[in-house]
Amino acid sequence: MTDTTIFQNKKAVYYTLGCKLNFAETSTIGKMLKEVGVRTVRKGEQADICVINTCSVTEMADKKCRQAIHRLAKEHPGAFIVVTGCYAQLKPGQVADIEGVDLVLGAEQKGDLMKYLGNLEKHEHGEAITTATKDIRTFVPSCSRGDRTRYFLKVQDGCDYFCSYCTIPFARGRSRNGKIADLVEQARQVAAEGGKEIVLTGVNIGDFGKTTGESFFDLVKALDAVEGIERYRISSIEPNLLTDEIIEYVARSRRFMPHFHIPLQSGCDEVLKLMRRRYDTALFASKIHKIKSLMPDAFIGVDVIVGTRGETPEYFEQAYEFIQGLDVTQLHVFSYSERPGTQALKIDYVVSPDDKYQRSQRLLALSDEKTRSFYARHIGQEATVLMEHSKPGCPMHGFTDNYIRVELEQNDALDNQLIRVRLGDFNDDGTALKGIIL
Repeated sequence: MTDTTIFQNKKAVYYTLGCKLNFAETSTIGKMLKEVGVRTVRKGEQADICVINTCSVTEMADKKCRQAIHRLAKEHPGAFIVVTGCYAQLKPGQVADIEGVDLVLGAEQKGDLMKYLGNLEKHEHGEAITTATKDIRTFVPSCSRGDRTRYFLKVQDGCDYFCSYCTIPFARGRSRNGKIADLVEQARQVAAEGGKEIVLTGVNIGDFGKTTGESFFDLVKALDAVEGIERYRISSIEPNLLTDEIIEYVARSRRFMPHFHIPLQSGCDEVLKLMRRRYDTALFASKIHKIKSLMPDAFIGVDVIVGTRGETPEYFEQAYEFIQGLDVTQLHVFSYSERPGTQALKIDYVVSPDDKYQRSQRLLALSDEKTRSFYARHIGQEATVLMEHSKPGCPMHGFTDNYIRVELEQNDALDNQLIRVRLGDFNDDGTALKGIIL
């Protein structure tokens, strides 16, 4: 058993790369260490422990992880360095070989960090402790707030889909989830802390229920009944798992916001088949139509990958035309990155880096056009905004129920407050609308 007295008055620094789920999990690790006496390092202090939670969704993500490890080792000489997350699970040996790294923990181990820290003595060589992907079974609850008003509640982990371009199932294991009763209790705790908004996060949250025999719709209904929470947002959900009953429920719910994030990945059916996605463009378009028919002002964000193997110029033009015709608000555009061990590497047609860049720029321009048009339609309307804490000297900002960013003059008394505003014109850089308090 770990002697926790050695952690008293120790200082830790945390660095997270990647998705909101990673941030939630880092927050949980921070709480573990805080409970045994470790505090977060302050500016200018040297940390005793560095925890780096990594991402591996692209080759660039791997590179950023290595850079972060090198930087933190340099900034905090002598600190005990722990690396976890997707990069650590996929390439534990490579991570352990990085100078300064003491401990590498895989997906099954990171929720039990205290068990592996020992006495915090530096290792001569990094020690990697991981579990084979097929044996990853543990669901580690996580709920984080960070610097923002919104909380991020992890409801699900892992993925059973094995899309041809993706390593996430290998990094996080099979689909698993928490119990609805436990997640509802976490939401109640958020309400008790004064939290007003919760974002539901996971790897494939629509697949919720694999380990408990429940469903994502059951979870939505149970959370909707928690008093004190004003807003829920559903993070990325697969189009084939976004059922009509969920859309209809959100449309009549007071707490679930008219805000969806739905991965498309490609607007070309031939490319979707190569990606091994579980829907076609017709199904995707029907989901957008269903949402907009019930919630005309709903914000819809869409993930798109450009330059995947097999995406010929003709296929990209088909995809662009399809996306152009969708009534969506924003595109999250990613350039395809080849990942070792994925089935996509068997596809012959390779897109050049220059073509990837050009396609990405076209979609980003289309995204800007759609977002600006969506914002412009709301100028002059009244809305309720949940204000977030802002940095000194910067305007305050918050979001409407349908996720329009609104700026107000600095007023600390408005932190975490729901206020009624009239939406004015665009701010100076065009990223928000100005708000006039009613």
